[in-house]
Amino acid sequence: MNPEHSVRQHYEVLEAEGHLIDSHIMERIFDTVVEYQGEFEVEDFRIGRTNSEPSHLRLRVRAPSRQQLEQMLQALLGLGCSLAETGEVEWAIVERDRCAPDDFYSTTNHRTLVRLNGRWVEVEDQRMDAVIVIEGERARCRRLRDLRAGDRVVVGLRGIRVLPEPKERDRLAFAFMTNGVSSERQVETAVRQTAALIRQTRAHNKKVVVVAGPVVVHTGGAPGLAALIRRGYVQALLSGNALAVHDVEAALFGTSLGVRLSDGRQEEHGHRNHMRAINAIYRAGGLRQAVESGVLGSGIFYECIRRGVDFVLAGSLRDDGPLPETITDMNQAQDAYARALKGAGLVLCLGTMLHSIAVGNMLPSWVKVVCVDINPAVVTKVSDRGTGQAVGVVTDVGLFLEMLARCLQEEA
Repeated sequence: MNPEHSVRQHYEVLEAEGHLIDSHIMERIFDTVVEYQGEFEVEDFRIGRTNSEPSHLRLRVRAPSRQQLEQMLQALLGLGCSLAETGEVEWAIVERDRCAPDDFYSTTNHRTLVRLNGRWVEVEDQRMDAVIVIEGERARCRRLRDLRAGDRVVVGLRGIRVLPEPKERDRLAFAFMTNGVSSERQVETAVRQTAALIRQTRAHNKKVVVVAGPVVVHTGGAPGLAALIRRGYVQALLSGNALAVHDVEAALFGTSLGVRLSDGRQEEHGHRNHMRAINAIYRAGGLRQAVESGVLGSGIFYECIRRGVDFVLAGSLRDDGPLPETITDMNQAQDAYARALKGAGLVLCLGTMLHSIAVGNMLPSWVKVVCVDINPAVVTKVSDRGTGQAVGVVTDVGLFLEMLARCLQEEA
């Protein structure tokens, strides 16, 4: 017997089930074991005999130390592996507000089950980077800052099952969805398929949520987004103060950052137009009052208010004003974003890296995300920060919105 193998006394038997081959999950499982200086032995593998039947994998993994084994198991759990001989989920009591036990389980954005009283219970409010709190016969994700003394928090790895989303099998219907980033020449295809996703989402009574930056206005995309809202394709809009400021500036003065949207020329003294827009909204008492009084008669937020579409403006350090509706407390803004994302089936991220990453961190992995930006690095970063379900379209946001609004109108 190899003496090197004799010291590898730390092992566990794992199981995984799903579309392990065409989703490349099995090779990622094997690579992860090797990455943690471990060894694996496949005890059983049954491949699905049809395109809908899942495959089943059972393997024994070993590591040189218990610590390395625990680290390996943490990584493998996120890939959908679970301990073969698992018992009830383990939990510990929170002793102080906002302080979890040291060995708390940190969630992924994948669907997660915990074993309670002999049955598997799905964790509610799934999101990444949270803890799981046991509440009677239910379990839900909760942020660290929301923990309170006396809460029962899941610890360790036993009694936990993670179910990664399977790879999209309808490759022909959504061809551009198979690539992380779509090139310019695929824009028309991406627009048609995004329109199909919007219709599909609404047909299932799920929300379409738009996350947008001020570049939507700068690139002339405001009329397209306003049309989508007016026709009922958007159920929530998440952004920062700047989008609303420049949307109002465009509606009142026809400029964005002082540049005329009609011909792209600098307006004389136009640099002060965004401040004049903020002042006009303050004088009216807020965006809603500006619409009701007739001060604001067009634009993205005019349509949101007229259609009763929820919108959240999250403030930042660089905001001018900000507008009365802008939430300057970051914790409150996060909470408002999370509420608006409830029931979402599709999220469109348009020209904003930071807001897109933030929203991606709040979403479960089964919510589709389409990220549109002229900079391919933005699209890539959204996926790299954990939102693996995001697909990207590299193009001008204004052009994309114009084409999307026209596509949906023609098909309607």
